[in-house]
Amino acid sequence: MNNERLYQVILGPHISEKANIVAETQNQVVFKVRTDANKLEIKKAVEKLLNVKVEAVNTVLVKGKTKRFGRTSGRRSDFKKAYITLPVGTEVQLADVAE
Repeated sequence: MNNERLYQVILGPHISEKANIVAETQNQVVFKVRTDANKLEIKKAVEKLLNVKVEAVNTVLVKGKTKRFGRTSGRRSDFKKAYITLPVGTEVQLADVAE
């Protein structure tokens, strides 16, 4: 894997109520990632960009919702989330990732 690909894998942090609960209770961080990225690429990208050790990576493919805009119906895009498990005592500032 080249470095250019690793910089393109992580799209940004996924900030939600569930992501905050998981971060506090299970020491995990949630990121939006490319839909074609695999777990090994995600692990290497997080370790390289954030300088932390990653214990596990779990991914979820979120299907886009169908929405109506007046008479026409549209569809939101699908996206992939990655739940990154960090070792106990490790903390990541999401402000570093959002830049």
